[in-house]
Amino acid sequence: MVPAPARSPTDPTVATTTLDHGLRVTTVALPHLHTATVAAFIKVGSRFESPDENGLSHFTEHMLFRGTERFPTSLALNTAIERLGSTLHAETGRDYTLYAMGFEPERVGAGLELLGELLGRPRFGDIELERALVLEEINEDYDEDDVEINADDIARGLMFGEHALGQRIIGPRGNVQGFREEDVRGHFARFYGARNMIVCVAGPIEHDTVVEQARRYLGDLPAGAPAEPSPAPPGPGGPRWKHVRDSGTQTTLAMLFRGVPELDPGYHAFVGMLRALDDGMSTRLHYQLADQKGLAYSIGAGIEPLADAALFEVTSATANAKLPTLVAEILRLVGGMRDQRIGDDELTKIRTRYRYETLASLDDTAAMTSWFGGTALYYPPPPLSERLAAMARVTSDDIVEAARRVLTPDALVLAAVGALSKARIGELREVVGGWR
Repeated sequence: MVPAPARSPTDPTVATTTLDHGLRVTTVALPHLHTATVAAFIKVGSRFESPDENGLSHFTEHMLFRGTERFPTSLALNTAIERLGSTLHAETGRDYTLYAMGFEPERVGAGLELLGELLGRPRFGDIELERALVLEEINEDYDEDDVEINADDIARGLMFGEHALGQRIIGPRGNVQGFREEDVRGHFARFYGARNMIVCVAGPIEHDTVVEQARRYLGDLPAGAPAEPSPAPPGPGGPRWKHVRDSGTQTTLAMLFRGVPELDPGYHAFVGMLRALDDGMSTRLHYQLADQKGLAYSIGAGIEPLADAALFEVTSATANAKLPTLVAEILRLVGGMRDQRIGDDELTKIRTRYRYETLASLDDTAAMTSWFGGTALYYPPPPLSERLAAMARVTSDDIVEAARRVLTPDALVLAAVGALSKARIGELREVVGGWR
C-alpha cells in the first residue's frame, strides 16, 4: 500500500494498493457524497495499434458488452448491472480504455464482482451483430461516396501523420469488416492484464474494504505485462490544412495547434491561455466572433491532454461563404494573444473559475476516478491543491509566453468539411498561408 501524502483541505484521501498479480487498486475517499464510481482503466487504445490493427481496441471494448460466462448475453449482462441501479459506460481513447459504473456505496462490492466477470470471463459472442453496429457508427463519419467527413479525425491525421496518434479510434471500415474472434481474443490477452490496468473507486468508501473486494473478485486476472506506447512525434511543421467537400449550407471547422503536455512546467499557463480565449460567453472567441460579429452560432476551444503531448483545438461551423472570414478572425484573435498581456481583472476571473471547477470536481466521482485512476496509468497525478497553487502562480506574462510557444504557424493544422466554392477555397488558402 502506498500511503497518502499530507494533504490540504482541498485534497481527498487517495490510497493505492498493488495486488500480488500487479493490479493497482486506488480509492478516492469522498465521505460527503452519497454515490460511488467503480472504474477500470486499461492502457490500450488507438496509439497502441498498427495500421492493420487500427480500430481493434474500440472493437474489443464493444465486444465486452456481448456477455460473460455467468451472463452469457448482452441482455443478461446489462440486466445484472441495471439491477444494481447502474449502467455500464465504456469508451476507447487514444491513450486508454475506460469501463465505469456508478453505485450506492453499499453496492460497490457487487459492482466489483461484475467488473471482475466482465474483465475476467468475457464470452466474445455475437461478433457479426457487433460488427454491424460498429460499421453503422463508422457510417456517421463518411458520405455516400465513402469520403471521410469527420473534421476532428481529419485534423488529427494532419497533426500526427503516420504516427499511431493520427489514426482514427474507431478504425477504417476495411479493418472492422475483417476482424475475427481470434483477433479480439489476442488483443484482449495482450492488453487486459492486471499489470496494465488500474481499478479506481471514488465515493464514501473505505480503502481496505475495497482492496479486499478487488482481491476477491479481480484477483484471478492474468498478470500480463504493462504496455508502452511509442513517443508522440514532433510537431506538424505547419501550417497544414485540408478541405473535404460535403453537401449542406455550413462548413465544419477543426483547427488544432500542438500544445503543452500536462507534465510540462508551462502547462498551467497554457490552460490560462485557453481560458482567456474560451471560458464562458464573455471571453474572446464567443463574444467577439459569435456574439458581436455573427460569424458562427457556436464556437469553442479546448485542450486534449495525451500521455506525452497535448492539443489545443478550436471547433466551429459556419455558413460556407463565411468560413474564410471566420478562420481569419480566429487566427487574428489567437495571434493577438502572443503580444497582448491580459489585465489583472481577467486573470483573477480565470483563476476564480479554475478554482471553482477544480473544487466542483470533488463532487463528481467520475471525475475523481479519471484523474486519480486514468492519469496514473502514465504518471502520478498531482494533488488538487498543487494544481490550484500552480494556477495561482500564473502571470499575464506566462500566458503570453504560452501563446508564443503554441499559437504559431508551424504548430497549426486545419480541417474544413463543407461545400466551399473554388473562390472560398482560394481565400482560405491565402488566410492560412499568410498567417504569421
